[in-house]
Amino acid sequence: MTAKRIFITGASGCIGHYVAESLIQETSHDLYLLVRNPEKLKFDYNARPGVTVLQGDMREIEHYGDLLKTMDCVILIATAWGGQQETFDINVVKTVRLMNLLNPEVCQQVIYFSTASILDRQNQPLKEAGELGTEYIRSKYACFQQLAKLSIAPKITKIFPTLVVGGDAQRPYSAVSSGIPEVVKWIDLIRFLQAEGSFHFIHAKDIAQVIQHLVEQPPTTEASRQVVLGNPALTVNQAIEQVCAYLGKRIYFRIPLSFWMANLLIAVFRIQMAAWDRFSMSYRHFTYQNPVSPATLGLTGYCPTFADVFKVSGIPGKQQAKEL
Repeated sequence: MTAKRIFITGASGCIGHYVAESLIQETSHDLYLLVRNPEKLKFDYNARPGVTVLQGDMREIEHYGDLLKTMDCVILIATAWGGQQETFDINVVKTVRLMNLLNPEVCQQVIYFSTASILDRQNQPLKEAGELGTEYIRSKYACFQQLAKLSIAPKITKIFPTLVVGGDAQRPYSAVSSGIPEVVKWIDLIRFLQAEGSFHFIHAKDIAQVIQHLVEQPPTTEASRQVVLGNPALTVNQAIEQVCAYLGKRIYFRIPLSFWMANLLIAVFRIQMAAWDRFSMSYRHFTYQNPVSPATLGLTGYCPTFADVFKVSGIPGKQQAKEL
């Protein structure tokens, strides 16, 4: 298979680590990794020839205009999370600018990472995300609205990750995985609570599998160019049950945590909540149509169940605890 020239942003983050590692270890493509601080790269980017680390910033993407025009594929993972000016500058202005610097006659595919938070349950734009979302979510919503106007638009594969887990001693932790120790700490209380809600999740290593597949087999239709990444939907109660079974914690009864009770606790303890947090509490079911995971592509998933999240995070299960 002919080697492709692939430009990647965001390789120093959680998802970026897994994607870059996968492409280095499993392919022979020529990779160009744009990172602000190469010291944050914990993988061996000298493991084979054809991997170039470019120390630079998305805010100066014009410096790489000539190089970008030679790329067969671009994977845009880099994102800014906070600070309104920086967030919109990088997530919207400079991301769009990068795509405009590409040569549509040379570039076969742009793999652009958004977030499933900007979609409703029918995989259509969720207007509340653009109105009430955090700076990060609103910036992703704004960028999504501009994609169809670009000359490279027919070649953009839009990626919408759901809740992302992943990270270890060699890779940065995702926001969700960094909170796992707290879940274990409070599981003796959590197991007796019952809440309405549902969600999808996916491990960053499984995301890397899907991205590698898309690199080798670009989508051929408009519908297939919008990819929600996630395992099948789980209810909150199912997730609690899976974790309790893994940890060997019995559930004797469940106390429903209703919406009015949550609002009462917020009022009593004077908890400050942003508009997006309040919307999320009432929306509850963050589920999507046709989520994609390695299994849906005929591949073997690394972390297909919620119990697996705790297992791959190094949390001992009931059986492991007995052996210890």
